[in-house]
Amino acid sequence: MNRSQIEPGTLEVLDLALDLASRAGAIQRARYETDLDVRTKSASIDLVTEVDRECEALIVEAIREARPEDGILAEEGGGHDESARAWRWIIDPLDGTTNFAHGFPRFCVSIGVEFQGERTAAVVYDPLLDENFHAVRGAGAWLGSRQLHVSDTRDLGQALVATGFAYDVHESLDDNLARFAQVLKAARGIRRDGSAALDLCYVAAGRLDAYWEFKLHPWDVAAGCLIVEEAAGRVTNAAGGPVPPNGDEIVASNAHLHAAILDRMKT
Repeated sequence: MNRSQIEPGTLEVLDLALDLASRAGAIQRARYETDLDVRTKSASIDLVTEVDRECEALIVEAIREARPEDGILAEEGGGHDESARAWRWIIDPLDGTTNFAHGFPRFCVSIGVEFQGERTAAVVYDPLLDENFHAVRGAGAWLGSRQLHVSDTRDLGQALVATGFAYDVHESLDDNLARFAQVLKAARGIRRDGSAALDLCYVAAGRLDAYWEFKLHPWDVAAGCLIVEEAAGRVTNAAGGPVPPNGDEIVASNAHLHAAILDRMKT
């Protein structure tokens, strides 16, 4: 990333996000596969641990100290969301809590930052692999010092695709299973790994060719959307329009496969 071409205010935000993601990731790495206090939220499969809360507190308190005028939207409610503020931080302190609670090595810290309502900077940090995905609008997407670019796969039959299922999957008839079946029959393979932020980063890195999911939240996608876009991918809702501000539905791809994936969202 050519830091000299980034506006100083944005660079300051990016550096703070990188530092906070690294610090929160260190907590997760230290607590991985240890005894945890696991509780439920909206459903029996919607989990939260003391590590989620500790990581969120670290991030939110540091932002408040360094940038008291910024708005903060955080998953566990530790922030004070001020959507009218010029800068707004959207934080998932531990994306993939169910994985973390079970010792499944697929989770991350996700920090997206908006400026005047536009996604501007993003950091997603995988503490176990020590992989730091980040992006700045107009400056590209990066994994460490390597610039990212989506895959060149053009045939859905050769594509590796990911998805996820909402926390109400046990009760809701809108459960994504019909769409899953449609894509499963057409793609080379499907993965369901339990971290929306990392799935989006893997699309950006060319490890996945496409990803879709429904009933998400802003903190699930705020960082990953920008990282995909800056890696020359495409991110829309299920109808091909803008991703809704609440993150409720998202389709991300290498752009070549986007129409084919959208077609299978119509069931």
